[in-house]
Amino acid sequence: MTKRYAPATERNREPLLQVLQSHLPQRGVVLEIAAGSGQHAAYFAPRLAPRLWLPTDKDAVNLASIHAWCAEADSESLLATQHLDVLETVWEIEQQALPEDVTAIVNINMLHIAPWLCCHGLFAGAKRMLRQGGIVLLYGPFKEQGQHTAVSNESFDTQLRAENASWGIRDVEAVTEVAREAGFDCAEMIQMPANNHVLVFHYQ
Repeated sequence: MTKRYAPATERNREPLLQVLQSHLPQRGVVLEIAAGSGQHAAYFAPRLAPRLWLPTDKDAVNLASIHAWCAEADSESLLATQHLDVLETVWEIEQQALPEDVTAIVNINMLHIAPWLCCHGLFAGAKRMLRQGGIVLLYGPFKEQGQHTAVSNESFDTQLRAENASWGIRDVEAVTEVAREAGFDCAEMIQMPANNHVLVFHYQ
């Protein structure tokens, strides 16, 4: 199996780990949506025990990479990699018995490289998966009140939209509204390195 390598993951994993340690519930399954290369899962899981980390993705190449990274990490806190497409009206993992309840959902760098419908699908699924008090953490670049927070983000947004018209950096307010409609309150917006943010949502 081929392990993919994303340099940005090496750069952002420590700041992200600090946020996860301080904001995730103390126990339960952390469901990672769009786990990409799998580097984050392999790094976070052993450092966030006793929480269990469940990495998922919809892309076969990514799933193979995630599996390879997680096999190498060999952590008891890592659950088996699974397929998940946020646009499905019922996620496959909803039909399965997990060792503990899902208490948090983590999504890193997906919303800007996915159709806007994926934001709706993510929160619709989170509403089905989480109980009251559950957490959703989103990481990535965001606009605020329609404005980019950095020139580099504006250039990145232009590049994304040129590659795929359905992609692009999302407005915090638009994401928050989708979340609110699904029953989630934006409790905090945390500034991160490289002009990124973490949005923390609580299920009411």
